[in-house]
Amino acid sequence: MNEHSIRRVVIVGGGTAGWMAAAAFARFLNNGYTEITLVESEEIGTVGVGEATIPPLINFNQMLGLDENAFLAATSGTFKLGIEFVDWGALGERYFHPFGNYGHDLQGVHFHQLWLREKARRPIADISAWSMSAMAAANGKFGRATGDARSPVRELFYAFHFDASLYARYLRDYAERAGIVRIEGKIAEVNQRPADGYVAAVTLEDGRRIEGDLFIDCSGFRGLLIEETLHTGYESYAQWLPCDRAVAVPCALPNPGEPDAFTRSTAHKAGWRWRIPLQHRMGNGLVYCSKYLGDDEAEAQLLASLEGEQLAEPRRLQFTAGRRRDCWNRNVVALGLSSGFIEPLESTSIHLVQAGIQRLIALFPDKRFDPVERDEFNRQMHDLYEDIRDFIILHYKATRRDDSPFWNRVRTMDIPESLQRKIDLFAGKGRLFREGYDLFSNPSWVAVCLGQGITPQGWEPAADALDEQKVASALEQMRRGYLDTAQRLPTHGEFLRRTAPSPLAAQAAPSSSAPASAPAPTSSDDVPFFAFTAESPFDVGGGGSPL
Repeated sequence: MNEHSIRRVVIVGGGTAGWMAAAAFARFLNNGYTEITLVESEEIGTVGVGEATIPPLINFNQMLGLDENAFLAATSGTFKLGIEFVDWGALGERYFHPFGNYGHDLQGVHFHQLWLREKARRPIADISAWSMSAMAAANGKFGRATGDARSPVRELFYAFHFDASLYARYLRDYAERAGIVRIEGKIAEVNQRPADGYVAAVTLEDGRRIEGDLFIDCSGFRGLLIEETLHTGYESYAQWLPCDRAVAVPCALPNPGEPDAFTRSTAHKAGWRWRIPLQHRMGNGLVYCSKYLGDDEAEAQLLASLEGEQLAEPRRLQFTAGRRRDCWNRNVVALGLSSGFIEPLESTSIHLVQAGIQRLIALFPDKRFDPVERDEFNRQMHDLYEDIRDFIILHYKATRRDDSPFWNRVRTMDIPESLQRKIDLFAGKGRLFREGYDLFSNPSWVAVCLGQGITPQGWEPAADALDEQKVASALEQMRRGYLDTAQRLPTHGEFLRRTAPSPLAAQAAPSSSAPASAPAPTSSDDVPFFAFTAESPFDVGGGGSPL
């Protein structure tokens, strides 16, 4: 510590973003002199209605030292192996975007290049047959590998679905136990330093004044500090992502005790509909463009699509896709909805919070607020937003739908040059270059491009250097290995009941809907059937490769 060290951090707003920040700061700013205060009001609701996530959240939870089974039980969470897309490429089509990789690269040649060459030679299964996560999802199964496992289940990558409000509550308990101070109250005024406009304090309606050195804006879409006070500015993505409304409602699970281990996204005439299964209920929502669909009609469509009993009144949201011009301005850092919003088509909302927290900790300032640190944070967040933006735009641009004005608009729109370059490279020989990006690696782009009808005209010449028969044999060996392993796994429901049963699930399920839960083991290693350690049924890599 020195005279310039940050002594007081004030988080404005709770919810998922606020309590993720509080929990992370409790873990990494536990230095004996930095005080963390979170200000929120129970009178102000949060947007979270049920969340789907992507695999990096596992790292965040592990960073905090959270027990995965306890976390899932407390949040009524389920596992997520990927996203099923329905009616996106064309009406009547569906594909699966799995987590993890496709097959195994052979002698430096990417698997999807070998698959493309093999597909040109003969009829062949969809590429999802070479994904452990996709095969488990298709069979309603799930498993976790132990650290020394050699079974293909070690290639099963996953994330989570959970109740966002319960996750925030779980992190709040964690943070408060670690010494974070929560203050209940509404902010009436933001006080700035006259000399430089830095935020000095926030004043509550009851007159209390909360002073700070660094302020974290988790106030949601309004951006109380970053926008209403500092007027940072907003860069809209609406020209490419025209959806600006959403309506959400929970319903009872159609199959209690056996929730799907994947999110489903179904395209409709003016946007798309989400379906997120938790242990005790189903989260449902409709994202749409208000230019092509009215609010009342959107709500009626969503309610008509419910697979179970409606459990609450629908909630309507308005947004503009985009981001703040700077996520860090003066001594304010925006996280969550206050920093920007990209529709949750690929479940990136919580990841953007996590990414902002991790970058802030890595570039944590002192009271001098070095512009170099601030500029680097903004550059990295800018690049991340644009990379996610391009990946989401890909889903809309790569469609053959012409059944509504909305789909005609997005199919024919001009797109960012950065995305057009990626599409052109893939359409030629299936090439992808994702070096330097920590999100949506090559397999994700392969899944969406192939799933929505961007079929490369050829493949990399390096694939032709491998013997056709040996490649075909290796591919078949891999395919059988993934399928056989998936079929031997427990069902997703069985796994949850054995490892992370939610009390809410027991309350919501009819008495005959699911078998009684066995006592939950302390870790997956206590249940051999649920934590595979068997030898791999195939071996196509390294020095043992027949190629």
